[in-house]
Amino acid sequence: MAGVDLRKIAGEMVRNGTWKFENGTFYQAFEGGIAGYDGEGFLFPHSWSGAERKGAEEKLRFVLGLDTDLDSFYAEISDSPFAFLADEFRGLTPPASPTPYQALVETIAQQQVNFDFAQRTIANLVRLAGKPVGDLHAFPSPERIASLDGEELKKTKLGYRAGYIKSLTELYLSKKLNLELRDLEAEEAIKYLTKFRGIGRWSAELFLAYGLRKNVYPAGDLGLRRGIAKILGRRLKEVKERDVREVIEPYGKWKGLLAFYVLCYDRKTELERRKG
Repeated sequence: MAGVDLRKIAGEMVRNGTWKFENGTFYQAFEGGIAGYDGEGFLFPHSWSGAERKGAEEKLRFVLGLDTDLDSFYAEISDSPFAFLADEFRGLTPPASPTPYQALVETIAQQQVNFDFAQRTIANLVRLAGKPVGDLHAFPSPERIASLDGEELKKTKLGYRAGYIKSLTELYLSKKLNLELRDLEAEEAIKYLTKFRGIGRWSAELFLAYGLRKNVYPAGDLGLRRGIAKILGRRLKEVKERDVREVIEPYGKWKGLLAFYVLCYDRKTELERRKG
């Protein structure tokens, strides 16, 4: 059975200051302390109750994708043009957000900017509004983010995205925006989310994948289109959103995971190209 590779997973996570990877162990900050996973077992503060430990373990399993059946996925793509990705990224699972609210904030922060810049703005927000926990910060609560004024939000360098985050946070707190959409079909959830200002289809798809682990992917994403083009030997301008769907959809229950691997391949090759 293919085990997870924590180093690879950490390498694909949003560097937001709420987690760290040290000496083979992944650590995540929660409001009440820092919990970890070393590949064999979970680590908790001694003072935590059984309920706190159980809750943190469930979160870490979700964040790290520990229940992902990678062997079946690799078997599914073994006779496809994507077979090489199994060796390239063996042990990599898609990281997810500890909470749907955090996923929404981090998704909005990634709109229309490159991933590295988005990570810096998210980290700025975490440092500004998150509770310090050891050498990390817990992700800011929606109440804390809603309390930030315009001058404070400018410090994050989120730009217009800060306004979207604040307005969506207020809707969430007033229960006008529901993020617990696990029981909805993907298209139904996308239709619901895109009714809200600041959430387009790309954001809705990324949120559902990152926040709820739904089997969806942002088909219009530049990196995904570019990755498909590289792997299939096409020019980027020849690969539109509909072409991405034609290529990815046949993989059924593995389509979201395949799309993630393609995105990772694009990021890796783009980094190599810039360094080269």
